[in-house]
Amino acid sequence: MHMLYNSDSYAVVLFELPAAAGAPQGSAGGYEIVDKFAGKETFISGVLAETFKTGVEALIQEDGGTEEDEMDAYLERFTALMQQPLVLH
Repeated sequence: MHMLYNSDSYAVVLFELPAAAGAPQGSAGGYEIVDKFAGKETFISGVLAETFKTGVEALIQEDGGTEEDEMDAYLERFTALMQQPLVLH
């Protein structure tokens, strides 16, 4: 588990799991995206996770880094997927 992004609005955590024998490269793990204000989160994996990663990398390459507002705007695209209430232990 690796915290990749943390702003006032969103957090993104990478979960890397060992791939099963014979599984395609990158098929294990995924990203948890948390909307702090809505108190909801989603976990994406597979093709959607690869699309997410490609989008983030494109944002970073545009500016040689990225502004928090740009990243938050990108993460906002995923709020429709966030159906799981956030529960703190």
